[in-house]
Amino acid sequence: MSIGSKIAWDDTVLPFQLDRSDIRGRVARLDGVLDKVLGQHAYPPVIEHLVAEAAMITALIGQTVKLRWKLSLQVRGDGPVRLIATDFFAPAEDGAPAHLRAYAGFDANALAEHRDPFAQLGRGHFAITIDQGPGNTPYQGITPIAGDALTDCAETYFAQSEQLPTRFALSFGRAQVPGGREQWRAGGIMLQQMPKAPPRMAGGGSGEDGLLTASDMLDDHDHEHWERTNMLLDTVEQTELIGPQLLPTELLVRLFHEETPRVFDTQPVKFGCSCAPEKVRDVLAAYDPAQIAEMTTDAGTVTADCQFCGAHYTFDPATLGTGGDARS
Repeated sequence: MSIGSKIAWDDTVLPFQLDRSDIRGRVARLDGVLDKVLGQHAYPPVIEHLVAEAAMITALIGQTVKLRWKLSLQVRGDGPVRLIATDFFAPAEDGAPAHLRAYAGFDANALAEHRDPFAQLGRGHFAITIDQGPGNTPYQGITPIAGDALTDCAETYFAQSEQLPTRFALSFGRAQVPGGREQWRAGGIMLQQMPKAPPRMAGGGSGEDGLLTASDMLDDHDHEHWERTNMLLDTVEQTELIGPQLLPTELLVRLFHEETPRVFDTQPVKFGCSCAPEKVRDVLAAYDPAQIAEMTTDAGTVTADCQFCGAHYTFDPATLGTGGDARS
């Protein structure tokens, strides 16, 4: 894929509302963020696919929540891909960027290069945790891995845990500016029917294993709007989602001009990790002296690596739990 030039919409999330349909949404474009996330690791293509998809979903979801600190997405399976984990950190202040990070845990020997990436998760669960910071109890919603992609899992999560009809359309892959290096680029749209009343559903739904679907939660009036808007979204092309020739605002007009789209302030997103020596030290403080001794290397140090950003920390075992310094 060849793209013309980077534009101001790279690494942003644009909130919008479709006034005629009473549907809210987000358009996200990630390039430098996703390239940084995946550049921390030499992931096989199967894993790159899943991490890219999870990162895009997280960027879209994170901007919908009145978040003071962190939203985390975790997908755990019993297949070769054991874990996909992402974190979205809220901006420190108005106008500041949000921060995104992601990583994967997997059995490299069991991965099948030409098998569908999603199928290699196996059975397991999809979870979203909202942590509003110290003094607040985190909220977590968990649903089974379902469907044929992580977007299906996310749609099931919102239907089952929040009873909100939700739809995602994503595109991602490696792109190259003429004369420049190849890097990752992604784009996506999220739609959600705005709630009007407390959930009315009780019992099972019409989806896989009795899970709820959008049709289970909408009355005839809302169902008509939802179906029409989804049909319009079905016309989007993969290159339109990624850009950059077509601005997100132009894309919304192209897709939903009859639905009266209204846009709000964009949210910039950057790669960011919250790891720090003191946080690693707090984790190591849970181990007793015998366990610390087992962790001590032949060089007489205890080391730890951040799975998200690759930072390497080295501790003097004699200082663990005493507030001593770490080198990174």
